[in-house]
Amino acid sequence: MIEKLSIEFITKLEHEKGFSEHTLRAYHKDLLQFDVFLKAEKRSSLASINHLLLRKFLAVLRSKSYSKTTIARKLASIRSFFKFLIQKGELVSNPFEMLRTPKQEKKLPHFLSINEVDVLLETPDRSNVMGLRDMAILETLYSTGIRVSELVALDENNIDFFGGMIKVLGKGKKERLVPIGGHAMKAINEYVGSKPKNNKSEKEKISGSGPLFLNRFGNRLTARSVARSLDKYLKISGLNQLTSPHTFRHSFATHLLDKGADLRSVQEMLGHSSLSTTQIYTHITTERLKSVYDKAHPRK
Repeated sequence: MIEKLSIEFITKLEHEKGFSEHTLRAYHKDLLQFDVFLKAEKRSSLASINHLLLRKFLAVLRSKSYSKTTIARKLASIRSFFKFLIQKGELVSNPFEMLRTPKQEKKLPHFLSINEVDVLLETPDRSNVMGLRDMAILETLYSTGIRVSELVALDENNIDFFGGMIKVLGKGKKERLVPIGGHAMKAINEYVGSKPKNNKSEKEKISGSGPLFLNRFGNRLTARSVARSLDKYLKISGLNQLTSPHTFRHSFATHLLDKGADLRSVQEMLGHSSLSTTQIYTHITTERLKSVYDKAHPRK
């Protein structure tokens, strides 16, 4: 029932909102799941969708043992779709206004201590080009707090070696400048200097640039490959196996706030559109303060 309209909606998100491919796939999958539900309920018109039907759909989602976060995302996808339908004139009211989204559990993100970061950064073998590449990747993730999708999208000319900044293409295709530290710059320099020159295409040789991080075949590295490399170093170092490339982003923000950085600056560096998204890291520092207090204060 909603298949054609959902495709139009996804196209609109892609061109007007600049959503990533991953987000667009998730939205499309959520809408297809809702369409299957509507067909099972024998609903043939958009006007027949009311808040009672949506509550039934919510019950179906809960029966599938989805996490609260996943359910909230699915409902957010469909809610956005209904707003689109109203803008388009297909509906006059939004049945979602009567539906309460399940309250999500606020889980504090996993992050590494400064000592754990140091241990991990000592792991890559810097005697070969792949080890130098991995060293540069880990240093860059921790130094800048960028997303792994932003990291693999970097080109060589996105690095300002003199100004100590990198140009990042973030969510919604928004560009931002992020400071990068000396250790990461040194690691990138060593890696770039070790790259086989014959791996570059003619276009890259002429422009003097190209993808910053390459796989062993000379192609742009993928986010999945970064995760696999990290898994290898976690096993070698004996650190928490739940650590992911995104953990560096959590660690970056937590360590900056711990050392006195202001929330607005951290928000800008992370590329968060809302300050409330960045505020989760203040909860981490607060929890740590409480833990220290409970252990140390004689009259806690």
